[in-house]
Amino acid sequence: MPVNILMPALSPTMEKGNLAKWLKKEGDKVKPGDVIAEIETDKATMEYEAIDEGTLAKIVVPEGTQDVPVKAVIAVLAEEGEDVKAAAAGAGTGAPAAKAAPPAKPASAPPPPPKEEGVSARPSPSMRSAPAVSEAAPVRVAPQASAPPVSQPGEGEARVARTNRVFSSPLARRLAKEAGIDLARVQGSGPHGRVIARDVEAAKSGRGPAAPAAASPVGAVALTVQAPADEKIRALFEPGSYDAVAHDNIRKVIARRLVEAKLTIPHFYLTLECNIGKLVAAREEINAAAPKDKDGKPAYKISVNDFVIKALALALQRVPDANVTWTEGAMLRHKHSDIGVAVSIPGGLITPVVRQAEQKSLSVISNEMKDFAARARARKLAPHEYQGGTSAVSNLGMYGIKEFYAIINPPHATILSVGAGEERAIVRNGKIEAAHMMTVGLATDHRAVDGALGAVLLGAFKTLIENPVMMVV
Repeated sequence: MPVNILMPALSPTMEKGNLAKWLKKEGDKVKPGDVIAEIETDKATMEYEAIDEGTLAKIVVPEGTQDVPVKAVIAVLAEEGEDVKAAAAGAGTGAPAAKAAPPAKPASAPPPPPKEEGVSARPSPSMRSAPAVSEAAPVRVAPQASAPPVSQPGEGEARVARTNRVFSSPLARRLAKEAGIDLARVQGSGPHGRVIARDVEAAKSGRGPAAPAAASPVGAVALTVQAPADEKIRALFEPGSYDAVAHDNIRKVIARRLVEAKLTIPHFYLTLECNIGKLVAAREEINAAAPKDKDGKPAYKISVNDFVIKALALALQRVPDANVTWTEGAMLRHKHSDIGVAVSIPGGLITPVVRQAEQKSLSVISNEMKDFAARARARKLAPHEYQGGTSAVSNLGMYGIKEFYAIINPPHATILSVGAGEERAIVRNGKIEAAHMMTVGLATDHRAVDGALGAVLLGAFKTLIENPVMMVV
């Protein structure tokens, strides 16, 4: 039976995608693992892999098409032995079985992680490159006894390969068969929504209900904001006095998520002044001592922001009650400090995550951030590189901004805003003197991190940033 290939949901926020390029043409033979197209999501350009063998019978959506809705039919695949012309004639009619896209991979995927339970014997390269979504990932709330798992829009497309087939591990299928459980009604918690053994056990015990309706990334009831009609706004301005620039996908997603974050997260703000004189001196010494290659290029160049990332990561370890994520069922207390860092890209911003930053040296953090920033601007980050995290840093100091407060990025409970470092007059021991000062602001989700706890966290950060030698002992 021919198969409809659908526009996949390649990230939790994706509603539409652009079909950038077809790498196969009608009549081409396709085998599992072949990259057949490139799709632009709201965050990156991803490669679309085939998961079945057959012939590409019909391309329904031509390359270059923008704003293709998720689940829309983009092509039809005739499987082995089927009539290609007949399959093409039925394209988009609903006769073929629906085929959701497999998880996609970026153009340059990282090395594969160790094999985990729940991954099939022959996963696609994208499944090998992307680790399981962490408990803090915005894709879903982690399954646990007091907090049933919550699916996100598009997650079903990642789980279902056909209308009667669910991505699941062999062990999960055997356990489900023995227990008489329909896998299609089990919420998966494995990589990309795959159903694994613990999900079946949870379903057997009544702790794993069928996947509920989609919820917002912060686990709150979705709120609808009624904006004035475009026509009413445009009527306020003289015709011809402006150019209407259409929103791209990333700007639409940013707008929606920021509104949701401000309306559903009770923000609380704290501010501190930090003396970074010792940090500036240490940075100069570290960079001057960096080893150089044969071309004279240093192995690393530490920035003030690298110190900030490290200091926040260590502060969260010192104040573990602040290293959390709020869910309606439970507080998720994280073992590591995964720090998101806001990076400006054309049309918006993205927040790649430095995983386990508390364990990494300043030089490793520096080189990792340079790589993230370059690939973010080229829209080549993989979803697992910008999803999740336990807190975030937003630094506008390089623009001369002295003080500001960033909006919390779910599922984080905190975000640190960093202003410019500059010489200011301070009073020390009754005397006025110059000091290199930097203003930092902390926004907290007051449900998870109240004012007193936020103050303790910010105080731990101040101690570390003012005494950088403490970050290397």
